Amino acid sequence: MTHPSVLPGIQAIEDEMIAVRQHLHAHPELSFEEFATSDLIASKLLEWGYEVHRGLGGTGVVGRLQLGSGHKVIGLRADMDALPITEQTGLPYASKHEGKMHACGHDGHSAMLLAAAKYLAQHRAFEGTLTLIFQPAEEGDGGARRMLEDGLFERFPCDAVFAMHNMPGLPVGKFGFRSGPFMASTDTVTIRIHGVGGHGAMPHKAIDTVLVGSAMVMALQSVVARNIDPLDCAVVSVGAFHAGIAANVIPEHAELQLSVRALTLAVRDQLVERITALAQAQAASFGATVQVLVDEAQRFPPLVNHELPTAFARQVALDWLGSEGVICDTAPLTGSEDFAVMLQHCPGSYLLIGNGDGEGGCMVHNPGYDFNDDCLALGASYWVRLVETFLV
Repeated sequence: MTHPSVLPGIQAIEDEMIAVRQHLHAHPELSFEEFATSDLIASKLLEWGYEVHRGLGGTGVVGRLQLGSGHKVIGLRADMDALPITEQTGLPYASKHEGKMHACGHDGHSAMLLAAAKYLAQHRAFEGTLTLIFQPAEEGDGGARRMLEDGLFERFPCDAVFAMHNMPGLPVGKFGFRSGPFMASTDTVTIRIHGVGGHGAMPHKAIDTVLVGSAMVMALQSVVARNIDPLDCAVVSVGAFHAGIAANVIPEHAELQLSVRALTLAVRDQLVERITALAQAQAASFGATVQVLVDEAQRFPPLVNHELPTAFARQVALDWLGSEGVICDTAPLTGSEDFAVMLQHCPGSYLLIGNGDGEGGCMVHNPGYDFNDDCLALGASYWVRLVETFLV
C-alpha cells in the first residue's frame, strides 16, 4: 500500500525500483567485492544523465548532477555491501550466493537513492549540485575511510552530506533524527594470554590460560559497571574465547576477542585504558603474561550528527509529514556506522527510516531479515524533498 505522502513521480517508478532492490537482494556482494552492484548503479546514473566517477574506495560510485547557477552542493550517501550470512527467508528473490546476504538493508538504501536520483534527473527542480555517494564496505571494513583516502571530499566537496538507514521496529512512515552523538564508536580488542601448558592431571605444574581467561571475562564486566560514569553509554562484550583442543591438556595460550563501544571519544579511550590495565593485572595475578591489541583498521569513531544539518533535515520531514511522522529526538544507538568518518570531514546528518514493526519482523544482521519495500518510495520521496529544499 502506497503511503499518502509519497510523491506521485516516485510512485510512478516504485515498481521499477522495487525490482532493482530485489535484484540487488538476490545478488549480494561482500565488502570491496561490489562489482556487479556498482556496474548496475553506474549504468543507471549514466542513463539518467549523471556525471559518473568510479573507483573511489575500490568499488565506490559517485554521481553528480549540476543544474542552474546555484553554488550549493548536497551529498547523499548509500551503502552497497552485504554480509557473510546464509539467508533463511525463503523469499523468491532470496540470495543466490551461498553465505552472502543483504541482511542489513543496503540493497534498500541503494534502491531508495537510485529512485530519488531518477526522479531528480527527470524533474530537474533544483539549482546547484547533487552528489550521490554509493559506498562500498560499510560492514566494518572501512569503505568510508577508503573513499576519503581517495579524495572524496577534495574531488567532490559538499556543503552537507546525509545518509539514511532502515530501522526494524520503527513503523513504516516514521523518520528519526538526533543531533549530537547518535551511534557508538566500535573497537575490536584482542587479548592474548600466555601461560605454561601442561597435563590436565597435573595442573600445579602449569599456568592455566583457560582459568586466566575465565577470570578475565568476569573481571571485564566491572569496567562498565564500576569505571564508567553511569550516565555515560559504554559496552564491553566478549564475543570469542579460544583456548585448548583436548580435555586433558592445559593450553599454553588463550585468546579473547572483545567488541568495545562508546558514544564519546573520552569514554572510548577510558574503556581501552581500563581493559588493558585489568587484563595485565589479572594475568600477572596468575603468573601469566598478556598482550592487548587494538585493531586500528577496525576502529571507527562515534557517529556525531552536526546540529544545523540535523535541524534542517528534521524540519524537511516535519514540513512534509507533520509531527506524527517524525521522531525529533531519537534515542542513541550502540550499533556503529562508518558514515561517522565522513561526518568528521563534512557537516551532515544520519537519520533513520522505519522498516516496520509488524509480526515476524526481525533486527538487521539476522538470516531472516528483509528490507521492507513499503518504505522504499517513502525514503526516495524524502531524499527528493531534502535535495529540492536544500538546493534553492
